Amino acid sequence: MIDSWKNFLQSQGAHIEDSAVLHYGDPAAERAAAAGGTIVADLSQLGVLAFRGDEAASFLQSQLTNDVRGLQADAAQWNGYCSPKGRLLGNFLIWRQGEDYCLQLSGDILPSVLKRLSMFIMRAKVQGRDASDEHVRLVVAGRQAAAMVSAAMGPLPNTTMHTVSGETGQVIRVGDDKFVLSILPERAATVWQGLCETATPVGAPVWDWLRLNAGIPMIVAATQEQFVPQMVNFEVIGGVSFQKGCYPGQEIVARSQYLGKLKRRMFLAHVDVEAVPGDSLYSADIEGQATGTVVNAAPAPAGGFDVLAVAQVESAATQTLHLKAGDGAVLTLKPLPYALPE
Repeated sequence: MIDSWKNFLQSQGAHIEDSAVLHYGDPAAERAAAAGGTIVADLSQLGVLAFRGDEAASFLQSQLTNDVRGLQADAAQWNGYCSPKGRLLGNFLIWRQGEDYCLQLSGDILPSVLKRLSMFIMRAKVQGRDASDEHVRLVVAGRQAAAMVSAAMGPLPNTTMHTVSGETGQVIRVGDDKFVLSILPERAATVWQGLCETATPVGAPVWDWLRLNAGIPMIVAATQEQFVPQMVNFEVIGGVSFQKGCYPGQEIVARSQYLGKLKRRMFLAHVDVEAVPGDSLYSADIEGQATGTVVNAAPAPAGGFDVLAVAQVESAATQTLHLKAGDGAVLTLKPLPYALPE
């Protein structure tokens, strides 16, 4: 987190730990605001990798799950990075900013992902770097988000997964009512104050709750190398191209898509106790073994936790899922905002 930005947020009442804003003094009120109003959150807990150079697009094309070569200058996409076994090492929101391809990911896995990708640059004309502190990144979400972001930043992208650049920075539309802002540091305080005239400032856990309820997973250190992309519905939200060329794990990802029905999928659920990424799930039909894993979790406005969890499809359909043990807290499934393939 940029020191000057951290000092500014603390002057606004932010409680910060390890580059993440936890809350602004009243977490319950922040969660309530997210459920029915418009919120603004700092995204310093997320990292950004930036790649540039004559061969940046072709390099990323050879490493990631989506079609980077097809990413236009005014577009964004979900993308992933797999091990040779087809398991996700990380996933990203990608956009183009000037000469850079920017990859936003969970901050706790940034060093390992950058190190691994850098190993394969070799003689390619591309440079990768940690660009997390080069811009201030915010997210604005809610019914009034579009009007507020327009007032603070200027013109907006007309459609989801598109971007607009201006003098203050860049706006990435990630949903009908959700916008990620990448702002020049010297403009960030002014933008923040303008947004906060209407929006409620919230901590990172509140944005996590909104994101996971939109069915968007985020790979963190506790869940690296556990899921092929389809297990976390990544092809459903547009994070995988099955027409592009090879990348690490591509054969396994393709096989999962075309050979047989996927046995594990990601579901949205609620549980009345605390959950964290990596927690195991259990069901009566699979005795002594876990039937699934929590991908992401966040406190819910009405209490308890909402989770994204990967589980055996059959178990989720016919059994009760329990957290951490066969007699653990019961998960109540909730509808995802998109349909899963039959």
